[in-house]
Amino acid sequence: MIELSKVMGHRGAALLAPENTLASIRAAAATGVKWVEIDVYPIAQGGLIIFHDDTLDRCTNGSGVTEQSQLETVLSLDAGAWFSESFRGEAVPTLEQALDCIQELGLGLNLEIKYEGSDVDTVVPPILAMLEAKWHQPKKLMISSFNYPALQVCHRLQPNIALGYLVEEVPADWQEKLSAIDAYSLNCYYLPLTEQQARAVKAAGYKLLCYTANDPAEVTEHWAWGMDTVITDDPNQFMALES
Repeated sequence: MIELSKVMGHRGAALLAPENTLASIRAAAATGVKWVEIDVYPIAQGGLIIFHDDTLDRCTNGSGVTEQSQLETVLSLDAGAWFSESFRGEAVPTLEQALDCIQELGLGLNLEIKYEGSDVDTVVPPILAMLEAKWHQPKKLMISSFNYPALQVCHRLQPNIALGYLVEEVPADWQEKLSAIDAYSLNCYYLPLTEQQARAVKAAGYKLLCYTANDPAEVTEHWAWGMDTVITDDPNQFMALES
């Protein structure tokens, strides 16, 4: 099974560099963190970019609906200047570029499939095909998504990939859903999580990943409850855990 660490950078390291860029991935690596989480977003004509939002406006100098955007257009945008002048000219990366960068840095990857649509049978296979072609470290890869049908497709097509079911609040049927896709982990928002839920997830044999805490004091109890990994915008705050 995969070699998970206690700390995972969120969107690379979203407080240290513009999120979901190669600069953010490199900033995460510079902290000493061993894993990063990034978002793969399917766009027009089969493009696969690393991006989070439904629109381009917040994190680039472009505008419009992300899903409908042309790859050539997106790749021409500035995805760094909004964060700070020192990152002006930073581009939105493709999935392929991100995979190359992450492996060059020796990091593990939690790849979140950012897709809210129902056409998962069309959207998911190209992502898996890119991973199969470009990713060479199976013990350093997991796929996560809020889109449960997308995870079902992953399980059907690539049953050996570790899957994390992403939720904000832990649903009543969490165990049934995790079992049905032979999931590796439940990835949940740390704030609404209760001790009872955390201990139940662990007792059922799953890993427990919690997002997005940026202060160690916020998740002191969560470690005691059995949390395996914290997903954070600033890995520097948690690196003492990795020593």
